[in-house]
Amino acid sequence: MTILVTGGRGHVARAVVDGLLGAGERVRVASRDPEKAVLPDGVETVRADLSDPDTLPAALAGVTKVFLYADAKGVDGFVAAAEAAGAPHTVLLSTSSLTRENAENNPIAQMHAVVENRLRDSALPWTFLRPGTFATNTLQWAPAIRATGTVRAPYPQAHASAIHEADIADIAVRTFTEPGHEGKAYLLSGPESVTQQEQIECLSEAIGRKLRLEEVTPEEYRATLSRWGGNDFIDQLLEYLAMWDGKPMPVCPAYTELTGRRGRTYAQWAFDHAADFQPVG
Repeated sequence: MTILVTGGRGHVARAVVDGLLGAGERVRVASRDPEKAVLPDGVETVRADLSDPDTLPAALAGVTKVFLYADAKGVDGFVAAAEAAGAPHTVLLSTSSLTRENAENNPIAQMHAVVENRLRDSALPWTFLRPGTFATNTLQWAPAIRATGTVRAPYPQAHASAIHEADIADIAVRTFTEPGHEGKAYLLSGPESVTQQEQIECLSEAIGRKLRLEEVTPEEYRATLSRWGGNDFIDQLLEYLAMWDGKPMPVCPAYTELTGRRGRTYAQWAFDHAADFQPVG
């Protein structure tokens, strides 16, 4: 059995690869730039671009399962190629935004809805993983932390039940290696809700350096977020921060229900990624 992991250079995909290798599975990683992917020995790599259907048949040849990143523009080509390749079980990295109020007006939710709906209408067995806030989102703070030790952001008391990428990978591996997960959607989060200020304190502890969160206006924060997406994406992220300002975000039980363990905390994530926040040299 060969499992194809798309988006091979992403944090979640790399964690999925490690988890699958630990489970003794054969892994093929697809990336637009496979030569740039840093992967363990023995992992097969292939160039594939979801927006270029001509690259997909070779990537899917002999594959029985796929870990798929959401790409609304490329999903039709993926489904056609996957159906022609034998309809592998496809585990989609989706979003919890689909379950939120007013999801029909949420650009993040709607992009993922297009992909989910296309997979539902296909001949492919599917499983949807719907995590909320990724702990890796705070890597956007790394340049400022390395340079000055000060993060400039609005809403210091905004909460997030941020999930460690390894927790997402744990569930992905289970859906691939255990029966009974086809046709299910799993809502995922970290095990606790923490504020942005508390995240800064966790990072301070992890790197052994006092860090500071300087509050700025949402409009001032737009310049920082502009490297991560367009205006619709930025608007939605700012709306999330305002929505959860001073309000704990719910914690989802699926990780514990499926694994029997408590998920990894943000503090654990900070220690796992401490090197990303340390000054160079």
